[in-house]
Amino acid sequence: MPDVAVVGSGPNGLAAAVTMARAGLKVHVFEAAASPGGGLRTSELMRPGHLHDICSAVQPMALASPFFHAFELSRRIDLITPELSFGSPLDGGRAALAYRSLDRTAAGLGRDGPAYRRLMAPLVRRATGVADFTLNQLLRIPRDPLAAVLFGLRALEQGSPAWNARFREDLAPALLTGVAAHSVGGLPSLAPAGAGLMLGTLAHAQGWPIPVGGSASIARAMVRDIEAHGGTVETGRRIDSLAELPAAKATLLDIAPPALLRLAGDRLPAGYRRSLASFRFGNAACKVDFILSGPVPWEAAGLADAGTVHVGGTRAEMAHAENQVAAGKHPERPYVLVSQPSRFDDSRAPAGRHILWTYCHVPAGSTVDMAEAVTAQLERFAPGFRDIVMQVHVTTAAGLAEYNQNYVGGDFAAGLMDLRGLVQRPVISPVPWRTPLAGVYLCSSSTPPGPGVTGMPGFHAAKYALKDIFGLPLPPLGL
Repeated sequence: MPDVAVVGSGPNGLAAAVTMARAGLKVHVFEAAASPGGGLRTSELMRPGHLHDICSAVQPMALASPFFHAFELSRRIDLITPELSFGSPLDGGRAALAYRSLDRTAAGLGRDGPAYRRLMAPLVRRATGVADFTLNQLLRIPRDPLAAVLFGLRALEQGSPAWNARFREDLAPALLTGVAAHSVGGLPSLAPAGAGLMLGTLAHAQGWPIPVGGSASIARAMVRDIEAHGGTVETGRRIDSLAELPAAKATLLDIAPPALLRLAGDRLPAGYRRSLASFRFGNAACKVDFILSGPVPWEAAGLADAGTVHVGGTRAEMAHAENQVAAGKHPERPYVLVSQPSRFDDSRAPAGRHILWTYCHVPAGSTVDMAEAVTAQLERFAPGFRDIVMQVHVTTAAGLAEYNQNYVGGDFAAGLMDLRGLVQRPVISPVPWRTPLAGVYLCSSSTPPGPGVTGMPGFHAAKYALKDIFGLPLPPLGL
């Protein structure tokens, strides 16, 4: 009989299991799919030898996350960190480029270079404090209050109609908007601005690493550690009720609120059930994967060296596309998030071939195939792109929801990321990972700090379970 049952083997469920197993407890992880990983799966999606990340591809938060830092992820797997973290192409063969070097980035932004440096430099200098503030529960006193204040003021500026007051040209605004639009939502608004500033800070402080062999390498490293410490990861085992679980002392659930309602049923108090039922999900993504006969023929110099490219044009164009999605429409010219891992990791495709990972935002529940709109945007900034496309695979928003029950309606953030969604996740509480059921904790991205491959929701839940149930401190997690 295990001490701890974990339902779901996404990065957060695995982080919880790693932490509990390292504390000397007997852990059993239950995963409905045939393989562990959740958003950390890599597959030969279309042809043998071509490795596509099914969900998460680039890992900007993996090195900044306190959990992965303690886990010493960079010693367990190979990570490639491009010098050029991300870029945003503009018409006319121009591009804004975000290097790890803040000075080099600012030098390429024309008259707005000094303004961009003034915006980002204080955050980069206090990157550890920024990570502490953004990767934890907001209802707490941050370890670095000055970092929190600097971050908050900048998020308020870039998340409001004042977002253009700092800049005079179009390169710097496009660079910032491209990274802010990782967070699905209308622009300008606070949550995307905060996400963009946090990701931008990490780009300049440490870079955006790409796991060699795909994101599944992270999940494999976590599973190996769980098993090395006596735990079990069981795949192909769907849990439809808490009653199906063994009588463990602690249960940690890497599931979204609707699944908790389904698994727990009337065991939950009425007030908590109402909170879960009112939990809001956001809009979604349509993912388009490509096999290419060569590298993307970007018109703008430098973009071939970027791990990530934000395709959408100017700040105004990207905002228009995102605001169309917020209004329930499918943009004709969508914002497209692009990762080109085979440019850096030759294990992803046979010699001469490349894979390309892309998605664009769409309304929740969409069944629309956005491959043509995505292809047209890529052709716009990389003339000749159509000629090198060998094969395409599309996963609509409805397909994402079917793939992972936490992605309700195709919302890969597992909950709407607006101001309310940052605080009420899924309830307003200093310890939102605890549920009213004794020994039962929620540890999915529907809890703080929210989406992204950080492991932090699972780490936080495990920390409280260790304290509440077992009277144990956090164990060491490193090699």
